[in-house]
Amino acid sequence: MAIEAGLLDILACPACHAPLDDRTESETPELICTGTECGLAYPVRDEIPVLLVDEARRPA
Repeated sequence: MAIEAGLLDILACPACHAPLDDRTESETPELICTGTECGLAYPVRDEIPVLLVDEARRPA
């Protein structure tokens, strides 16, 4: 299930404050930071974004 557009508009990467890209329809639901230097991927568990830098992964 995709994140609601209104919610996605107000969410930002906690590390660099860049907008997030919704990838919740993929095999591994995540919100990806669109910042050029950051790029962290935040997990979405049970349709709830986990916006903790310690829980994020660096894309390969």
